[in-house]
Amino acid sequence: MTASLTGALDFSLPPGLAAHEPPEARGTARDAVRLMVSRGDLDPGHHRFADLPRLLDPGDLIVVNNSATLPAAVRLDRLAVHFSTAREDGTWLVELRRRTPRASEPYGGGEPGEWLPLPGRATLRLIERETPRLWRAELDRDVKRYLRVHGVPIRYSYVERDWPIEDYQTVFATVPGSAEMPSAARPFTADLVAALVARGIGIAPITLHTGVASPEKDEPPYAERYDVPGHTARLVNLTRENGNRVVAAGTTVVRALETAAAGGADGRVAASAGWTRHIVTPEHGVRAVTGLITGLHEPRSSHLLMLSAIVGESVLARAYEAALRERYLWHEFGDTHLILQH
Repeated sequence: MTASLTGALDFSLPPGLAAHEPPEARGTARDAVRLMVSRGDLDPGHHRFADLPRLLDPGDLIVVNNSATLPAAVRLDRLAVHFSTAREDGTWLVELRRRTPRASEPYGGGEPGEWLPLPGRATLRLIERETPRLWRAELDRDVKRYLRVHGVPIRYSYVERDWPIEDYQTVFATVPGSAEMPSAARPFTADLVAALVARGIGIAPITLHTGVASPEKDEPPYAERYDVPGHTARLVNLTRENGNRVVAAGTTVVRALETAAAGGADGRVAASAGWTRHIVTPEHGVRAVTGLITGLHEPRSSHLLMLSAIVGESVLARAYEAALRERYLWHEFGDTHLILQH
């Protein structure tokens, strides 16, 4: 296992380690997926997600993303449109993809000013390219209402069939806006949340609406809308002052909290909202979080740089070697990884 030119881990992911369906379809409860634990220099430990309360201490805080997943894919005969990110002027970032027998693949076509007829007599106008992959575009009606009728959850080829939108929601999902599920929190259940609270472990929300991923490309994340409320900022700061852990449930939470901590010299988190382009790397480290619950990420992914920023590259490499050896499952319906600095 090596580091790529970007500094992220590079390894070969066997196709048999992709989770093809929700764990419930495999006869496994949401909170019974496997949980690998990386703690400092210790060898990785292996548990079930339901063990989380006993793996943390009273006084620790888990920060979760309350963004709900949209049915953000609209399918045409030959193309699919993935609605990614709402802009303040009413336009959206969208990705055009060519439909395939299994799912879809990148589509490089499209021209500025082109009109695409969508189901339900809707029309999407391409305005300009925002990135090599994403277009800024305008739909002739309210996008979220339109997607509730004509959209389906975004699905890539490793997921072999469509699943209901409910399978792409977490127990914390209350604010619609994510193109893809904030999947690190998927294994949480109401019973597990109750067990965490009963042990004295706090739970606090942020909102970060995730855009579309780039499974075929290695590229950094682009700007995403977030909100760190004042009560969450206060709980994070109090937890750190008391010497307890702040554990982010997902890389989206790390991005939001580290953005909210970037303005101060002492790393304190302040109430903050807007757009973040913040990318967490080992060079700059983390200031607000001391732990992370996450899935298993693709080789060379920028998310791996974030994980290295929390525990270091050697610890992360050892964890991923163990995950491959123990045949953990990757992707949004797969297994999980708890990373703790101490």
